[in-house]
Amino acid sequence: MIPMPLNEIAWLLDAGLHDVSDPEALVTAPSAVDSREVVPGGLFAATVGARVDGHDYAAAAIRDGAVAVLASRPVGVPALVVGNVEAALGVLARHTLERMEPTVVGITGSMGKTTTKDLLAQILERHAPTIATDRSFNNELGLPLTVLRADATTRYLVLEMGAGAKGDLRYLTNIAPPSVGVVLNVANFHMTTMGGTLEHVAEAKSELVQALPPDGHALINADDPYVARMAGRTKAHVMTFGRSETAQVRAEDVRLGAGARPTFELVAPTGRARVTLDVIGEHQVSNALAAAAAATALGVPIEEIAAGLNAARRRSGGRLEIVERPDGVTIINDAYNAGPESMRAALHALKALAGSRRTVAVLGAMGGMHPEASRERHVQLGKLVADLGIDVLIAVGPGDPVAMAGETEFANAGVSVHLAEDVPGSVRLAKELLEPGDVVLVKASNAFGLSVTARELAGT
Repeated sequence: MIPMPLNEIAWLLDAGLHDVSDPEALVTAPSAVDSREVVPGGLFAATVGARVDGHDYAAAAIRDGAVAVLASRPVGVPALVVGNVEAALGVLARHTLERMEPTVVGITGSMGKTTTKDLLAQILERHAPTIATDRSFNNELGLPLTVLRADATTRYLVLEMGAGAKGDLRYLTNIAPPSVGVVLNVANFHMTTMGGTLEHVAEAKSELVQALPPDGHALINADDPYVARMAGRTKAHVMTFGRSETAQVRAEDVRLGAGARPTFELVAPTGRARVTLDVIGEHQVSNALAAAAAATALGVPIEEIAAGLNAARRRSGGRLEIVERPDGVTIINDAYNAGPESMRAALHALKALAGSRRTVAVLGAMGGMHPEASRERHVQLGKLVADLGIDVLIAVGPGDPVAMAGETEFANAGVSVHLAEDVPGSVRLAKELLEPGDVVLVKASNAFGLSVTARELAGT
């Protein structure tokens, strides 16, 4: 955070100062929207959520060292009162960014944003001071919070940019205009809020490359036809990545090594190098290529890119997060989110990691799809479970998971199928069924709460 006095922030945000004894008190630390994460010298942004009103925690935030509260009403402690806290946070982030000179990298796509962001950050950190999105703070609140963590020493700002509807990326890129943009893929996520077709999803995702300047770089997935067409929608220099032989940054000789970790020959315009990732599943190769393409566009030598990828570790929970239990059971927590494509990738990763060990899939619903399409996609997922020969399926929740479990010929495939009504039921059932040495995948869209199941089974 670039230090700024409260009165300057108030002028910038057209805010009223309430209960402020020292208008020139400096804000020197990042902002927070969770009072438990307040940093002394920062601001506490009091937002109103579905369950919690941040204004109720204003006094606690001040006691913990916040200089003031960014609020929509007076709260009895030092506060900057504005009409819209979320919008004000964005304005503050944009103004702060204009006083620095980092290279902003925006990453979007239906899947893989967080993993790609984590991989790229670990490449760039070896090269220069880097700030990257924490967890999945990729929306209208999370992105400004990330920007406000940067300071005058920051060279790279790696921002995961989520989009639930058309216009979201336009808003985010206005707060933090990128010079490098990465588009990973277009898939069946947020279909109900983006217009109902993959074309609509692609239109929303293309807002990132449309925001790039002529001297910027658009990194385009050559393997995804919807993304590949975005090359014609940007003024920036285009570089392609993917498994395709025509991709400028590509992977050759891809193999799965020990623990289902992919290894491949990274090929780029600047050379080639061997890479072995510490994340599981062959689908992770695409995320690594995206990170490598962005680093190549930024001028990082191929040797440093490979070294960064080889040394990179998983940083964000709930995404193919592996926990080994003392009894030999392996829990794969991939319950942060789910769609048809990511479900397929996770099931393939389960089989690859398990080898000859018994496999258990605890699967909940995939959200964000039209009702008429959702049931059929869950049924298709059940067929994949059968085709892969997963040993045990626990389908969790009413509705589509029931269809997933009930409309497939599992008996012929040797799959033992069980239904759990809810998350507590899934925990009880899984604990009854698990045997020492099993490999267990827990996956569903985040809203369905199977992260609780994963944590209970893992004992964390």
